[in-house]
Amino acid sequence: MNDFNFYSPTRFVFGRGACDRTGETLAAQGWKRVLVVYGQGSVVRTGTLERVLSSLDAAGIAHAELGGVRPNPEVALVREGIAEARSESVDAVVAVGGGSVIDTAKAIALGVPYEDDVWDFFCKRATATRALPVAAVLTIPASGSEASDSCVISNDELGMKCGVNTDLNRPAVAIMDPELTFTLPAYQTAAGITDMISHVMERFFSGQPSVPVTDYIACGLIRAAMEAAPRVMEDPRDYDARASLMWVGTLAHNGLAGCGLNVPGARDGDWTCHGMEHELSALDTSITHGAGLAVVFPAWMRYVWGEHPERFLTFAEEVFGIEPVDPEVDDLSGIDEDITPERAAADAVEAAIDELQDFFVSLGMPRTLGELGITEGDIDRLLEGLKVTRGERFGTFATLTLEDARAIYTSAL
Repeated sequence: MNDFNFYSPTRFVFGRGACDRTGETLAAQGWKRVLVVYGQGSVVRTGTLERVLSSLDAAGIAHAELGGVRPNPEVALVREGIAEARSESVDAVVAVGGGSVIDTAKAIALGVPYEDDVWDFFCKRATATRALPVAAVLTIPASGSEASDSCVISNDELGMKCGVNTDLNRPAVAIMDPELTFTLPAYQTAAGITDMISHVMERFFSGQPSVPVTDYIACGLIRAAMEAAPRVMEDPRDYDARASLMWVGTLAHNGLAGCGLNVPGARDGDWTCHGMEHELSALDTSITHGAGLAVVFPAWMRYVWGEHPERFLTFAEEVFGIEPVDPEVDDLSGIDEDITPERAAADAVEAAIDELQDFFVSLGMPRTLGELGITEGDIDRLLEGLKVTRGERFGTFATLTLEDARAIYTSAL
């Protein structure tokens, strides 16, 4: 187990009706005036925003509002929010929504005390040293942004999508009411499940040796998500299944699932698949992050598993119960009776990857980049962005080049 730092300062208020306790929870933080950030209408239509605002009013917390956050949030609205937060002299920023809204709130919080342009943090021209506190009222389990140190913002003018990781991003409070997710569309639910599972896998496949306690946590989180997924698809109002997914999404990305698997002195996880997917949704902002991951992750796995087959064999067994056949024990009638241990291991790994991709597809996620409108002619543009955001060599499970990335994109078409 490698040395690591694990920091999770977020206070979680979880359960039925938690949304209506937002005001009293934030008042306990000593906040008097906040900027409430939300999306493009769903929290208004469902009444969630009104419940939050009424709760703030009842607690005596003044509030300004900033709506209109889109999926793959854009820096222009962040800049608008920074100006409003400064004008209103707010104590904190409150996100009501999913990952895009929370990341927008985080970026605003980073930008308020910074004298120059907030994009400096995302293009690595500056390092944040201060931020306003953030609270999240979570409505879409997916990104884990309600407890993570990450924040991802797009810049349409530059055609870029970049992230900032700093403990300043970790929300002070997360309000988590599973009943708020009952009305989520099936596609959005499925994309969220894919995203949270991907967060766990990025850490599991870090390239570092096994850490059994962390491995069992990681694989258990994936199994819990896969168990709850068909239940919410069949009955969107299954509270226990929705609650499981909401909590898995949080634990998948607050760092717990990567403790001891980090490259010493660096972030936990490989994050190549996230980097490659970010280029898809930077190219076409209508592509849902989880949907892109559903295609990219299996393609990456097939390309790199030979670097550390033992990690994939552990994954196959712990998540899917798949083990290589043993010629001395198993009945091999009807299959190649001369199978080698190497062939048996490869078959087990490929079967596990197939199971994972079939699971994503069963939820309504795409199998190919073509289903997302990506063609071979787009790959050069994807690689141009990847070179800027990740460099010419990247990855910790396997060190890849831009030509490796081309091969992975091509295999997923």
